[in-house]
Amino acid sequence: MSLFAPENILPFDGAVFYLGPIFPFDEALSLFQQLFREIPWQADEAFIYGKHFITKRKVAWYANQSFPYTYSNTTKMARPWTPLLLQLKSKVEVYSGENFNACLLNLYHSGDEGMAWHSDDEPSLSASASIASLSLGAARKFAFKHKQSQQRIDILLEPGSLLLMKPPTQTFWQHRLPPSKKIHSPRINLTFRTMNE
Repeated sequence: MSLFAPENILPFDGAVFYLGPIFPFDEALSLFQQLFREIPWQADEAFIYGKHFITKRKVAWYANQSFPYTYSNTTKMARPWTPLLLQLKSKVEVYSGENFNACLLNLYHSGDEGMAWHSDDEPSLSASASIASLSLGAARKFAFKHKQSQQRIDILLEPGSLLLMKPPTQTFWQHRLPPSKKIHSPRINLTFRTMNE
């Protein structure tokens, strides 16, 4: 179960909890270095309005079984968990009070790389499950925008920190990682998810 009860940072139509750092700075740095070195990172791809894009941002997809995950009109097949990823999943599950069966990892080499507005609402994801986001490396601003009112909420994600997005957040809110010219160091983000089986 969750070790403490942070406040919901969303004013309505969802629940997002920032638990802060769950790893000390030195351990978070070591975890970043291990993942940077050990994960077989690949450039992400997207087909948008018939055009093929290859991103500078790199990704990796892991799960309990070889789940396919389709977004931006491309499909990834999950790799089996590594011992380190299982260790991180276990700790995230303790802090979040949730269980997860998959994880999408993102590697941003600098503040030049970000993520556009989107919701994690693909049909293959369980609509009744939370998404837990673990940040390692550079601190980055993270933004939420309500789909109807356009209200914005911004938060700084510190290294080693955990953010928990609960239903129905993905239904009513989008989120993004804004680019920043001021950030020159890399960041790894692990989003633990629950795929429909």
